[in-house]
Amino acid sequence: MEIRGSKEKLKTMKITRRKFLQQSSLAAGSFFIVPRHVLGKGFTAPSDQLNIAAIGGGGKGEVDITCSWNNGKNNIAAICDVDWGRSKKMMEKFPKAARYRDFRELLDKEKSIDALTITTPDHTHAVIATPAMQLGKHVYVQKPLTHDIFEARFLTELARKSKVVTQMGNQGSSSEAVKYLSTNWFDKGVIGTVHTVHVWTNRPVWPQGIPLPKDKPALPKDMLWDNWIGPAPMIDFHPAYHPFKWRGWWSFGTGALGDMGCHLIDPPFRVLGLGYPTEVECSVGSIYTRDWVPEYLPDSCPPSSSVTMKFPKSVKNKSEVVLSWSDGGIRPARPSIIPADDKIGNEDGGVIMIGTKGIITCGLFGWFGKVYKFNGEKMEMPAILSNSDLTKDDFGHQAKWAEACKAGFNSAEHKALTSSFDYSGPLTETVIMGNLAIRSQNIREERKGGGYEYPGQKKLLWDGPNMKITNFEGANQFVKREYRAGWRL
Repeated sequence: MEIRGSKEKLKTMKITRRKFLQQSSLAAGSFFIVPRHVLGKGFTAPSDQLNIAAIGGGGKGEVDITCSWNNGKNNIAAICDVDWGRSKKMMEKFPKAARYRDFRELLDKEKSIDALTITTPDHTHAVIATPAMQLGKHVYVQKPLTHDIFEARFLTELARKSKVVTQMGNQGSSSEAVKYLSTNWFDKGVIGTVHTVHVWTNRPVWPQGIPLPKDKPALPKDMLWDNWIGPAPMIDFHPAYHPFKWRGWWSFGTGALGDMGCHLIDPPFRVLGLGYPTEVECSVGSIYTRDWVPEYLPDSCPPSSSVTMKFPKSVKNKSEVVLSWSDGGIRPARPSIIPADDKIGNEDGGVIMIGTKGIITCGLFGWFGKVYKFNGEKMEMPAILSNSDLTKDDFGHQAKWAEACKAGFNSAEHKALTSSFDYSGPLTETVIMGNLAIRSQNIREERKGGGYEYPGQKKLLWDGPNMKITNFEGANQFVKREYRAGWRL
């Protein structure tokens, strides 16, 4: 490569490798670039690759790494996991990637990293993404974006301030099926104005509503347990937490709602253009002792829950919306216009949007969409949009993020992403709002004369812009959690 101009001027140039890539095509008069066909068919120059570090390499991390790598279009430069046994497959697939157990060490040493995938338990998303974005690194963060509402708002604002490209890992938002629900049906007024939405899931498929384990199994070899705990209160290792089952514990996960809400609430949230809810109330399933006394289990998410939220009318939908969520085997009643034998949703859950002219139903990722009009007309989504083969590469969700990272914060590619933090931050706040109501139900106060009362078991009124429950101060403790010493945003 030949650069024309004085050597002195060259020394004073401050241009990053990524900026160089973005600007080089505009500076053909100043740069001579070897044509790609000369380098060889399918060849991607190292300077054209995004250097990606993966925080969390097992489970869903394998998908996020592989899809971001995008068949060699990018470089997996480092893999960090507190339990290397979980990341063994990816470490073998990318043997040249540097290996770490502590993400802070990775951020300190890997100066050439452009972007990070963060695929860790919910409670560590924000504490990892924050320093990464402060360093100007682009981030892909698994759903739910954060563990609490404050963190979601914080990351959303930090992404704008840091001017980094972001994406949350609710890959179904990039599916053509979700787009079809909006552009082909709702936006054309097929079902009129929506006033009621029902969403449900088959989760949890892990233990919930259980007491804390009391035994102390041996810690897996070479596992960095202190880093796995991160900002949460310290507790001894137990397979009841790691791997996977952490989802059912409030210290680490966000329950069935946190796990599936960002997938299943996404279609109505996006299609209807919803914003912050204004009120929320819920009921939860209980666990009883042999004496039929409800067990008080504040550490574990409930075995089932039903949450109802109210949203003001939006630019897209000129009506208030009442959205009801249910999990743990609870499903909404079938509207009378839907035939008794028609399947609604799929095995993972479903959505029903009820409007003034008809109803839209769909399953996970917007699949299996149908319209039932009150005049008797029925419509079905093209079968190809509900084909499971389309999930092979997560609808291109991670790959599109990686390409947007190369294009930059103000690029059309970034604006085209379906779940940048400008969208997924408010979506996550809505999802976690349900958990705030669920956890508030466990707040108990001693009653004079004996027994307890539960002041959080009522409708909670929410001031979205100020992130505050206005009619029960005790619920606000779940807006922002306390971090363990040594951990902070």
